[in-house]
Amino acid sequence: MTVPAATHAVLRTHPVFRRFWLARVATAMAYQMCGVAVGWQVYARTGSALALGLIGLVQFLPALLLVLVTGQVADRFDRRRVARNCQWIEGIAAVLLALGSLGGWLPVAGIYALIVVIGAARAFEYPAMASLLPALVPAAWLGQAIAASAAAMQTAIILGPALGGFLYALGAPVVYLVAATAFLLAGCLVQGVRYDTPPQPVKEPVGLASIFAGIGFIRSRPVVLGAISLDLFAVLLGGATALLPIYARDILHTGPWGLGLLRSAPAVGALLLSVWLSRQPLERHVGRILFGSVAAFGLATVVFALSTQFLLSLLALFALGAADMVSVVVRGTLVQLETPDAMRGRVSAVNSVFIGASNQLGEFESGVTAALLGVVPAVLLGGLGTLLVVVLWIRWFPELLHRERLAAEPA
Repeated sequence: MTVPAATHAVLRTHPVFRRFWLARVATAMAYQMCGVAVGWQVYARTGSALALGLIGLVQFLPALLLVLVTGQVADRFDRRRVARNCQWIEGIAAVLLALGSLGGWLPVAGIYALIVVIGAARAFEYPAMASLLPALVPAAWLGQAIAASAAAMQTAIILGPALGGFLYALGAPVVYLVAATAFLLAGCLVQGVRYDTPPQPVKEPVGLASIFAGIGFIRSRPVVLGAISLDLFAVLLGGATALLPIYARDILHTGPWGLGLLRSAPAVGALLLSVWLSRQPLERHVGRILFGSVAAFGLATVVFALSTQFLLSLLALFALGAADMVSVVVRGTLVQLETPDAMRGRVSAVNSVFIGASNQLGEFESGVTAALLGVVPAVLLGGLGTLLVVVLWIRWFPELLHRERLAAEPA
């Protein structure tokens, strides 16, 4: 897998960041592998689109319910230990999924329960890892470090589903055990991360102002709020990830290997676009490019909804992922550039809820809509809804539309 050229230097020069990068690859791959196995296993047992949608719901609820706690933990405790402990908990849950599947004693409700455990651990892990990154490299390298971290995630999202799909031929327990190994390895890598100047934990007393500081910070910046919420509603409506097992088996007539390729296709498009962005960074007309990319995301979703050809579906998902990467880069860069270190945990926790709502809650929305209207109409309406969101956000967030550069320009 090719790492963007602009990120080679930071990976080569900073061994501490290299450990962090490898940990992100390992934990993201493990999570994606579990997603393939759980999706195929649940649909094989239930044959229900709603059951697939519930997977996304039980993943998202912990992040939503714990958002005011996870940010505080990331800002008040050693972020390395928080991330390490969470990754090891995820590994233990994956081992239990493997043992339950192997022994045949794990019902669908038990799978949901273990997914809740993984979701709760990830709710604490995400803000800790996101807040840890700026402390690992000099400020001058932060841009390259963010690009390398994004490449790590996309690499994992490509390899994880494909590997999970192929390993599923050996049985679900094999997938879960390999994922558990990756989770535990990630925890060991994070434990070994060292930095010269550790961040200073927040000393202010825990109160309402401190708890809601992340929410208030985002609300006070219309450009950040517009970018985050645009991504939220676009992916919430246009996401079809939860329904991929149905498309793979019933519409495109393929097997677990095909499901793995379908889940990997958006990440392939995203990674290739990140390579291009590392060479041609967004410098002008950032707002217009953002809205254009979200519109392209909606159009690609419409094409995927109507496709009955495996290759065309792969191409649509490829385009969908490439378009979504623009939103990821804009949102992530705005948050990192405008957030002080003492608040990064709380802001990252709120941002993770937006991301989780767009992904996991979007899966639940897709499952419910598909159960009521059918699979193809559900995805088609989602793509059209994304286009409507673009029109509304252009009117409601003119500051975002007219934003010229990622970095705030002096008044």
